[in-house]
Amino acid sequence: MFHPIRIKVYSSTYVATRGALLGLRSHVARPIVRLYRAVDHDDMSKIRNIGIMAHIDAGKTTTTERMLFYSGYSSRLGNVDSGDTVMDYMEQERDRGITITSAAITIPWQHHRINLIDTPGHVDFTVEVERSLRVLDGAVTILDASAGVEAQTLTVWRQADRYNIPRIVYLNKMDKRGANLKLCLDSLTHKLKVRPMVLQLPLGAERGFYGVIDLVSMERQVWDSCTSPDGTVYEQSSLLESDPLYETALNERNNLIGQLADFDDRLAELVLSDDVRNIPQSVLHNAIKLCTVKQHLVPVLCGSSFKNKGVQPLLTAIIRYLPSPIEVSYGFAEHYGSDLCALAFKVIHDKQRGPLTFLRMYSGMMKSGETVYNINRGVTEKTSRLLQVYANDFHDMSTASAGNIVLLAGLKQTFTGDTITNSQKTANAAARAYRIHRHKEGFTDDLEAGSKDTGDHPMVDDSQLPVLAGLDIPDPVFFCSIEPPTMAAQRQLDMALECLQKEDPSLKVEINQETGQTILLGMGELHLDIIRSRIIKEYRIEAEVGPLQVAYRETLLEEAEVEDTLDRTVGERRHQVSMKLSVHPDSEIQGFKHVQVMSFKEHHFQPKRPHLKAVDSGISSSLQNVCFCRSCTQLSCYPCPGSATQSPGPSWDVPGDGLCMCSTVYEQGPPGCRCGSAGTHDEVTDLH
Repeated sequence: MFHPIRIKVYSSTYVATRGALLGLRSHVARPIVRLYRAVDHDDMSKIRNIGIMAHIDAGKTTTTERMLFYSGYSSRLGNVDSGDTVMDYMEQERDRGITITSAAITIPWQHHRINLIDTPGHVDFTVEVERSLRVLDGAVTILDASAGVEAQTLTVWRQADRYNIPRIVYLNKMDKRGANLKLCLDSLTHKLKVRPMVLQLPLGAERGFYGVIDLVSMERQVWDSCTSPDGTVYEQSSLLESDPLYETALNERNNLIGQLADFDDRLAELVLSDDVRNIPQSVLHNAIKLCTVKQHLVPVLCGSSFKNKGVQPLLTAIIRYLPSPIEVSYGFAEHYGSDLCALAFKVIHDKQRGPLTFLRMYSGMMKSGETVYNINRGVTEKTSRLLQVYANDFHDMSTASAGNIVLLAGLKQTFTGDTITNSQKTANAAARAYRIHRHKEGFTDDLEAGSKDTGDHPMVDDSQLPVLAGLDIPDPVFFCSIEPPTMAAQRQLDMALECLQKEDPSLKVEINQETGQTILLGMGELHLDIIRSRIIKEYRIEAEVGPLQVAYRETLLEEAEVEDTLDRTVGERRHQVSMKLSVHPDSEIQGFKHVQVMSFKEHHFQPKRPHLKAVDSGISSSLQNVCFCRSCTQLSCYPCPGSATQSPGPSWDVPGDGLCMCSTVYEQGPPGCRCGSAGTHDEVTDLH
């Protein structure tokens, strides 16, 4: 039985303001953050590493700004339209009103530490979302309540699926015309193929939205814009049986319990033995967290961030339902034990501090100024400072422990995707532990992947060292030429492009061998336009760019086979090679890797390494540069991904060399190539 209780809830910002009015300096918002920031050794169970992801203009940055305000970090409500947000600190972001780069910040909430990353919503900056999700333990997906699941929502959801990240869905803009809870639930079910569990029902519709009903506690949470315009104070009261919405809420609560009982045995026993209205809230909270972490169900909450309604319950849901670092399985971390294991997931350049590297720490501890070892590069570097990140504001830390996201200054040879540990000795010990583990599991191929829980696959380099999986960077979509205003500025432009490439892995820079021009390759028109603007404003170089062009691709539509013989005299030696090559479309294997030569009974050819390298080079060059398009009977220069090739094996009467084999494949090219969709999938080439 629910008893009527009416309370008022105050956010930390409200308490800080009252304290300031009373002359209590220790109660203002900023010192609260500083006091929290002074604690370096945090209990990992009190840490949440989460990201905010959504389609463009769904309200990610606005929601984040409200989180900062209600947690006590910020003393004002940042507005995207006004250009005064904390998270969108770049000049380009404030001018355009969009998020361009992911920004990290740490805020306190209910004695917990939330490491929050606000990600872009534009498709041109998908890589920013990718590398942020790579290091997170949970995410909040924001939907426009009037639109439901949109195009970029599908993209970021697939990215989160790749890293097996638990998610909460927040229906923003419930006050907007056309906002509909059922519409959003249907789009989640049909477009994302997930089972949503509704935790809140909206009070009021569209402009009349004024609060929510919490189905777990059966309470009304009401925000009054007249008494508290900034939303720091809201009224929370029990839902009475006389309330017109009581029966609707009770039915929805029973549906929620029924969903949870399918996955939680303890809750199922209580449902069978007692009245569902008497089930303790703690049992429901535990069941919701279990289903969220295991991704059986997706919690759905409602609110209107711009109107300052519903954000505080969202913060509480993050603490209650998303996992802490100790609740997530990292298969690779056990090989490092208590030693440092961290992933560099982002690099930025600061004019005063130089390169700054974002690290997600998975195990061990780190002290300011200590020396670290980069496993991928095989170099030892000394750090100058250990920093806590608050968007574009950094504060020194003495130490940092596992589970946190920190910033390191002084790493000049570290790039996105590199694995950091204490020393080479630590890396070698982890390698031995990894090989022993693989042997016990019965694996003989050390290149196979490991952790299935989080999408983290230890890869092995030449020294058999387990390193954390990096990022899959998609191929560029657009390109244009770029030139300095004068030849004297060429060096400055090259340095600027080098820094921008280190910051943004999706930006590629190439030199056209025929014209000598510098070519910029990016993910879209907006991406390249922002790069140009940054070069002009941040690096003070009036660079000129050429017309934008699309990086077309060709793909195979049908299987084809060709056989050719090359008979050529080089110097005084005659070289004769016969080869049969077949190609067929294959969309399952992504990424051209290597050529594998296998011998058949009728061909007793034993290839040598130079032969294998030559065939690999010839086929690779052919796929990238010399595609014969039979539909238009002319040579096109677009790369031809999405193809797998096979051959019964080359044979020659007179001993050939690598040059001959490479020339044979290159001149012939892959047959059967026809203009098709601009696919970007390269396939493994098997040569038998």
